[in-house]
Amino acid sequence: MSVGTELWLVRHGETEWSLSGAHTSRTDIPLTEAGRKRAEKLRDYFKGTKFDAVFESPMRRAKETCAIAGFGNVAKVNDGLREWDYGVYEGKTTKEIQAEIPGWSVWKNEIVGGETAEHVGERADGVIAQALAAAPDCGKVALFAHAHILRILAARWIGLPATGGALLTLGTGSVSVLGWERETRVIASWNREFN
Repeated sequence: MSVGTELWLVRHGETEWSLSGAHTSRTDIPLTEAGRKRAEKLRDYFKGTKFDAVFESPMRRAKETCAIAGFGNVAKVNDGLREWDYGVYEGKTTKEIQAEIPGWSVWKNEIVGGETAEHVGERADGVIAQALAAAPDCGKVALFAHAHILRILAARWIGLPATGGALLTLGTGSVSVLGWERETRVIASWNREFN
């Protein structure tokens, strides 16, 4: 069951779209200079930390963060860590979408041409299973990915539905740790940011 294994969630550094609040899934954009500097702080933070496995989203912003943080040579791409597919809302901010659909929320409304929260939750469950299998003896696994997939993954870790990710916020370049209290899955540390 891998009780004791920790999942370290690392959100990629800042991009132009994360700065503006635009929904970004399939668009493969690089980090900003501030995003690269935040990733350098992650490298300092992780110095001396040993991971049994490191998984990264296939998207450039996550891979770049992972590489700058010092794990690019050991990371394995995991398609399950792709960001939520926002369909027709790709590149738009919530404010822009709400101008057309008052009260719209990625967590509550249909994602036209994209994924449901439940489907993203199924992907998150698969990543959790793979991470636990990669470190069965109370090890540590790092996951470099994106805000919504990591929020959903954390929700699923503690037994909430995928939409429970709405209750969690996650800054760019942040680190969170999913762990255990005895045999119960818990959020041990959340949204640690490095300014």
